[in-house]
Amino acid sequence: MPEPSRRRRLLVLAICCMSLLIVSLDNTVLNVALPSMQKELHASVAGLQWTIDAYTVVLATLLMLAGSTADRIGRKRVFMAGLAVFSIGSLLCSLAPSLEALVAFRMVQAVGGSMLNPVAMSIITNTFTDSRERARAIGAWGAVVGISMAAGPLVGGLLVESVGWRSIFWINLPIGAAALLLTLRCIPESRAPKARRPDPVGQLLVIALFGSLTYAIIEAPEAGLSTVVPFAAVALLALLGLLWYEPRRDEPLIDLRFFHSAPFSGATVIAISAFAALGGFLFLSTLYLQNVRGLDALHAGLWMIPMAAPTFLCAPLSGRLVGSRGPRLPLLIAGCAITVSALLFAAFQAETSDATLLLGYILFGVGFGFVNAPITNTAVSGMPRAQAGVAAAVASTSRQLGQTLGVAVIGAVLASGVTASSYRDTFVAAARPGWWILVVCGALVLTLGALTTGRWGRRTADRTADRLQEAEIRDAAGVGAAH
Repeated sequence: MPEPSRRRRLLVLAICCMSLLIVSLDNTVLNVALPSMQKELHASVAGLQWTIDAYTVVLATLLMLAGSTADRIGRKRVFMAGLAVFSIGSLLCSLAPSLEALVAFRMVQAVGGSMLNPVAMSIITNTFTDSRERARAIGAWGAVVGISMAAGPLVGGLLVESVGWRSIFWINLPIGAAALLLTLRCIPESRAPKARRPDPVGQLLVIALFGSLTYAIIEAPEAGLSTVVPFAAVALLALLGLLWYEPRRDEPLIDLRFFHSAPFSGATVIAISAFAALGGFLFLSTLYLQNVRGLDALHAGLWMIPMAAPTFLCAPLSGRLVGSRGPRLPLLIAGCAITVSALLFAAFQAETSDATLLLGYILFGVGFGFVNAPITNTAVSGMPRAQAGVAAAVASTSRQLGQTLGVAVIGAVLASGVTASSYRDTFVAAARPGWWILVVCGALVLTLGALTTGRWGRRTADRTADRLQEAEIRDAAGVGAAH
């Protein structure tokens, strides 16, 4: 197949970015609408957590399956199916009559969303074959997250105040329809040269692990130990099962050999830490601005711009730095900025002063803007192109798992300390342990960014890539001999 022209490559990138836009916009808009949902649907803190985590848990459990399925049956086909299901789920969410129905429809959305981001990243990886051009494309992809963060709070605030929270799901419909039509006409079909077989046992173990762990964390403040401990035990057994079963399969759902690469393992933990920080940050900030400061959704959205704008501006800069100097510098900047931002809230109660609140938001936006491109680039660089979908899906899964855990853990910490009768008076003190958790997340980004991106890390990545390449050659030779 001839190399697509630059214009066609940019068009493919734009279409893939549209899919990321609706997924990212959906999350940022939803955060602004949480207090309105809480009032209309009579939801507890745990109920609000489930409106976010029902989506991210399902997304995290299906991303690797979607990536490998797309490599096997066709990336364009899976991508189009994802756009259709996500749009239908968005429409159902806008019609939800109760909190339970909304949570269920958010899970439908997640099934579609799982077919978008990793598959789109695989399409980008296979379209942009030059490493520097790919890094810039990934930087532009990361900038879309910044656009969604900048536009989401404003768009969400306007819609919630003028029409109601249900309207936040309507914006996905025209973007999803346009992306679907453009995909049909402009994106070529592609598959991995060697199809990977399904791994139903691995998939069930991942579902059991993520679902049980999230349930145990969210319900811990209100449910008794007799309810939480069995789910925690299921999560532990599922993890042990994955570690025992997956290495014994020829084509596992999670190829644990990837983790022999220090940069890949580091990128996975960095993604979990950074997105846990994002999930917790947005959750605490939204509830504080609207329920404690008493701002309406629109003005709360305006307050989020100092965080969103730096994310938008720094993401493409991070992509260029990764392309020219490697991932270390962006990760160090990201780790420092996220850590200092969280420290302002944890140690100095930054939310109680407009100046420190503004500074904390700006620093977090800078940190998050720099962290995305090096995560994605490190995850897919050095891996065989035939497994691009699986490698990208592991990175995407790490992001969603991080956001799930961030909302679950921070929400549980908040719920255990805040009291309904004196919500405004107890919120800042109840949130402080959560901010300290975000400090730890930032420190992990900084430490692992420094440790895994040096010469030692590159050597482990090269060895891992060589082993994976040799395994592919042996498998291909075995298939050829069989025929």
